Amino acid sequence: MRKRVYNGMPARQLGSEGWHKPWSGGNGGSCVEAMRLADGRVALRQSTDPDGPALIYARHAMAGFIRGVKAGQADFLLAQEGAGPAPRPAHPAHPAHPAQSPC
Repeated sequence: MRKRVYNGMPARQLGSEGWHKPWSGGNGGSCVEAMRLADGRVALRQSTDPDGPALIYARHAMAGFIRGVKAGQADFLLAQEGAGPAPRPAHPAHPAHPAQSPC
C-alpha cells in the first residue's frame, strides 16, 4: 500500500534521503530544504525542524513561484518596512553576495 502524501504531513514520513538545501550558504543556519517527490510534486521543510510539517506543492505551482522570484515578483518579501523596495541583484541567477546567505 502506498503512503498518502499530503500538505502539512510530518516531513520525517517522507524519509531522510533526497532533501536538498538549494539556497544554502553552507554555514549551518536555518534554511529551506526541498525534495522532488516521485509524482513530480515538490516538498519543502525547515532545516532546523526536519520532523516538522512538509509543505507539498504541485510541480506547476513551484515552477510558477520560481519564475516569479526570478522576475522580481517576490522582492517585497525582503523589503524593510518604510525603506522602499529591496535592492535587486545585478543578475537574477547570481545574487550580489551569495556568501552572505544566512543559511
